[in-house]
Amino acid sequence: MERGVKHWMIAASAGEYNATKNLLIAFNQGLTSRATIDATLTAYNNLCVEMRSEARDAIIRVYITSISAR
Repeated sequence: MERGVKHWMIAASAGEYNATKNLLIAFNQGLTSRATIDATLTAYNNLCVEMRSEARDAIIRVYITSISAR
């Protein structure tokens, strides 16, 4: 199980959302520590912040506006 948790940590740090969910499940079952979760979630959030851009946010706003206009 430790090996699986390590793989989920790597995947979550690379931005994989499902790996993050699996790590939280493992934490709730007592298979990983709070420090591990904190470090992984920090890496995940930093990656998400790096991926954000004004152009992407503008496209999302246009898309949401077009959906609500229907």
